Amino acid sequence: MDSRASSGAGGQRAGSLGFGYAHPAYAESLAEFGVPRELPRCGGWILERDVPGFTNRDGRGCYPLFFCRDWSRLDADLTEIGGDLVSVSLVTDPFGEYESAYLERCFDVVRPFKEHFVIDCSRPIDAVVSKNHRYQTRKALKQIQVERCGDPARFLDEWVALYDILVKRHDLRGIQAFSRAAFSKHLNIPGVFALRALHQGVTVGGLLGFFQGDLAYAHLAASSDLGYELGASYALFWTAIEQLHGKVRWFSIGGTAGISRNESSGLDFFKRGWSRETRTVYFCGRILNRERYQSIVEAMGAPPTDYFPAYRHGEFG
Repeated sequence: MDSRASSGAGGQRAGSLGFGYAHPAYAESLAEFGVPRELPRCGGWILERDVPGFTNRDGRGCYPLFFCRDWSRLDADLTEIGGDLVSVSLVTDPFGEYESAYLERCFDVVRPFKEHFVIDCSRPIDAVVSKNHRYQTRKALKQIQVERCGDPARFLDEWVALYDILVKRHDLRGIQAFSRAAFSKHLNIPGVFALRALHQGVTVGGLLGFFQGDLAYAHLAASSDLGYELGASYALFWTAIEQLHGKVRWFSIGGTAGISRNESSGLDFFKRGWSRETRTVYFCGRILNRERYQSIVEAMGAPPTDYFPAYRHGEFG
């Protein structure tokens, strides 16, 4: 269920600009995957990339989501880019103040992409979290202590070690794998928060997130092998929800892996147990230079596809 309020396309969430994903340092942290480019009217950021085998460039939104302060100005930014880039693609913020009709005016391609699980932090935690997750949390907290990192930057070494385990476990590659340099920036971005799970004084899990105005986003979570065994993720998310209660309106814990929701997956089960509501995020693509776009597709001999941009079909293997 999409719980998006009908707020129109032109709104702006007070207090969100300059924090978390919306901070310029977040785009800069992804510079190994493209040159950060500000969209000055709407206040968002994209990454410019070379089109392999050609002298042209295209743009993509920052991973995992595109944020801006004023969605009503996004169309003007894209129009002003003109043919400077071949195309641009992005995935919208689940709390972005837009309507799907507005996105369809801005982009050639607009598709519902995923459902992101969101938690209403004004409700009592027991009314939101499933019976199973409450049980798993009680079990985990018998052996795990969770603490808030007062200085997230000092958590860097432990966090990188935890995330390396996640990368190997799920064979993460490219932008999703992140780098130590990227995490070094993340842990210094205004609005970042970090929770650490400990067992007998040893770190076995961690959760990174960002505050943006009256919202909070779970950025990433990772555990050691022992942390998986002890249920560190249950202890971490329960503590995060407890600490955010009354401090923000919504806590987004993201969607599931892949390009479509799989309700039988372990990750879907885990996230669904924390949340009673979802919001839709959209994949959006716009051709900015139609002549070059078509010539690149033809030169590459790309098969008919609904993938966008078509010339990057198969880029994820």
